[in-house]
Order: sequence, then structure tokens, then C-alpha cells
Amino acid sequence: MLVAVVSAHVKPDSIEAFMAATIDNASNSIKESGVYRFDVYQQSDDPTRFTLVEIYKTADDPARHRETAHYLRWRDAVANMLVEPRTRKENNIIFPPPAAW
Repeated sequence: MLVAVVSAHVKPDSIEAFMAATIDNASNSIKESGVYRFDVYQQSDDPTRFTLVEIYKTADDPARHRETAHYLRWRDAVANMLVEPRTRKENNIIFPPPAAW
């Protein structure tokens, strides 16, 4: 299993459009066979900052996700909405153990 944590800093005038595009991507992503979860968070004290937490079944599933129509649509839609390039960190799950999933 693999967890990808994506951080995005969005232009203030693009918050609503970013949320709409991201919810579309997340809603379709959780239908993928290799995706356990796809959570979207907005920072409480700075509404221009978002965190996406994507939990994949295998290390190969993120690459498959990035080939889907909904991801490509999201990537292109949000490109000009960002203050700076988004960041992505990959993590291994320590707890709960993968067997518990």
C-alpha cells in the first residue's frame, strides 16, 4: 500500500473552481480498483491551502491513476489556479497495518 499526500496552494479567486474540479477528480478516483481512499482537506486557518490524501493498494496504482481521464481533466483544469506548483510526498502505512484494511 502507498499513501500520496498532495499539497496545493490555490489563488484566492480560484478556491471554488479548484474545489469543484478536485471533488470531481476525487469522486471518480474512489471508483478506481486500485484506490482505497481519496480525501480532500481545506486548511482551517488558510482556505487557499488544500491537502489531498490518496491511499493506493499497490505502488503501481498511482501511475495508473495519473492515466485516467478524470485525473488528466483535473490536472489541466487546476494548472492555472495554483500560486505555486503542488507538492507530492509518498508514504508507507505504518498503522493501521495493511492487513487491517
